[in-house]
Amino acid sequence: MSTKDSSKTAAGRPPLALIAGPTASGKSDSAVRLALALAERGRRAVVINADSAQVYADLAVLSARPALAEMRGVAHRLFGTWDGAQACSAADWAAAARAEIAEAHAAGAVPILVGGTGLYIRTLLEGIAPVPEIDLAVREAVRALDTAEAYSALQAEDPARAAALNYADRARIARALEVVRSTGRPLAEWQGERTGGIGHRVALHPAILLPDRAGLYARCDRRFAEMIEHGAVAEVAALLARGLDPALPVMRAIGVPEIAGYLRGEWPLDAAIARGAQATRNYAKRQYTWFRRQPPAEWPRIENGNIDIDDIYEILLRNPVLT
Repeated sequence: MSTKDSSKTAAGRPPLALIAGPTASGKSDSAVRLALALAERGRRAVVINADSAQVYADLAVLSARPALAEMRGVAHRLFGTWDGAQACSAADWAAAARAEIAEAHAAGAVPILVGGTGLYIRTLLEGIAPVPEIDLAVREAVRALDTAEAYSALQAEDPARAAALNYADRARIARALEVVRSTGRPLAEWQGERTGGIGHRVALHPAILLPDRAGLYARCDRRFAEMIEHGAVAEVAALLARGLDPALPVMRAIGVPEIAGYLRGEWPLDAAIARGAQATRNYAKRQYTWFRRQPPAEWPRIENGNIDIDDIYEILLRNPVLT
C-alpha cells in the first residue's frame, strides 16, 4: 500500500519496512541507513534478511552478505542462519521471519525486511498454499517424464494451469502435475487457500529499488570480480569438500557452479569470472522485471531519473506509524 494510504488503513498495526529490488541495487546499505535514521528519531530497528542466498552460512562471500563493519552496529537477523546441507524453502524462511518480526515488535523495534527474493516476500505477506506432502511414488513418476510428456499430461489433468504455463517450464509443469495427481485437486485451488500471511496484520512501508539497468549490470560485474578477490574460490572449494548433494540450493547459487567448473579444471579462472558475472546479470534482469511488474502498483519504485535514491528515507519515514 502507499505511504499515504497506510496511515489511514493501517492505524494500530505494527510497522514493517521493506526494501526490495534486484541484486547490487544498494538494498543492504539502504536498510542500514534507514535503521540509523530511525535511531536518530529514538526508534530501534532490526534488519531481517529476505535473500535466498544470504540465508546460508556457507555463502558469506558469494551472497554479498553484509560484513560486521557494514552493519554499523545495527542488529541483523537471518543472515547465514541455515547450514548449506539444509535447504531453506520459502515456507521455512517465512516462519523464521514471522518469529523475528514478532520479536522486534515485542521489543518496540521496527523490523526492516531487505532482500531480492520475491517468493520469500510474497510468502511472508500473502501466505502459502497448504498443499499436502506429495506422494513419493507420484513425484518420482512425474519427474521421470520428459517436459513434453509432462506438459501433455498437465493439459489433460489440469488444463487451466497448463494454459498459464510456458510449455518449456519444466519445474512448474512438474509441480502442477504432481499436485493434481497426488491430491486430486489442481494447484490453483490450493493457492486460493493461502495461510500464514502477515500482510493484513502489519503497517507495510515498502520501497523497491530499480536503478538504471546499465549501471546495475556494471555493478554486478564489479561485484563478482571483487568476490573472487575476497575469497569466493576458497568458499566454493570448501563447499565442494563437503560433498553436498548438487541439487541443494547452496550448490546452485550464483557463482558456485561457475567457480566449481574452474576448480574441476573445466575452464580457466577468467572464464569462471565471465560466467559468474553473466549469471549475476541474468539474475538481476529477472529480479528487475519481477519487482517492476509483480508488487502492487502503489508500492513506491525508486527509479533512476524519477526519484533520487536518497528519497527512499523520506518515503519510508514520513508515515507517523514509523516515527
